Amino acid sequence: MSIWTRITEAISALRAGEGLSAVFEKLSTPPQRSVGFTIAVIALGAKMAKADGQVTRDEVTAFREVFHIAPEHEAKAARIFDMARLDSAGFEAYATQIARMLAHDEAVRQDLLEGLFHIAAADGVYHPAEDEFLHRVADIFGIGERCFRAIRARQVVDAEPDPYDVLGVTPDMELKDMRSRWRELVRDTHPDRMIARGVPEEAVMLATKRMAAINRAWEDVQQERSAA
Repeated sequence: MSIWTRITEAISALRAGEGLSAVFEKLSTPPQRSVGFTIAVIALGAKMAKADGQVTRDEVTAFREVFHIAPEHEAKAARIFDMARLDSAGFEAYATQIARMLAHDEAVRQDLLEGLFHIAAADGVYHPAEDEFLHRVADIFGIGERCFRAIRARQVVDAEPDPYDVLGVTPDMELKDMRSRWRELVRDTHPDRMIARGVPEEAVMLATKRMAAINRAWEDVQQERSAA
């Protein structure tokens, strides 16, 4: 059974009246967790895409970039996205249930938030309403402001990113401590580590963009320190 078939079943259960809590409880352990992660991106991504008042082709394309969808499953994925977009449940209800499902997996919550940022920035305009939406999701997920800024700096190209924000460090830290942080981020971004956390294989392309931003930030910090 493909992941998209299992996702369709879970979404159908929601539409049939089964509560969010009950559905996400079933998805809280491996291997179902990857299904839960995907539903979370679909549901929150679909609702966030409307945060600025419109769902653009770029945002739909970005969703397909987060998830490598085989041609034979594209129709199912599109149907699930549309079902989530039109579902009466608000985004905060989804975010709350997802936070409970991933209560002991902060790294996965961060992975999910990063995927949402990727969708938000896809049309080249990071709208204040999207920032407000993602800030609220981060609050529900228990993700602090420094981590939020780091993820935003890696994903939103609205200015030259601050390398310290990208790495989640401060300029007053010792270089050796920054190096430790950089190594930790690189290690946690490896696709195998992401899959082990519950991120489905279809979504590990997130690691490519994240890794490039992390390594670029580390190079910028080293160059700045050398020049100083």
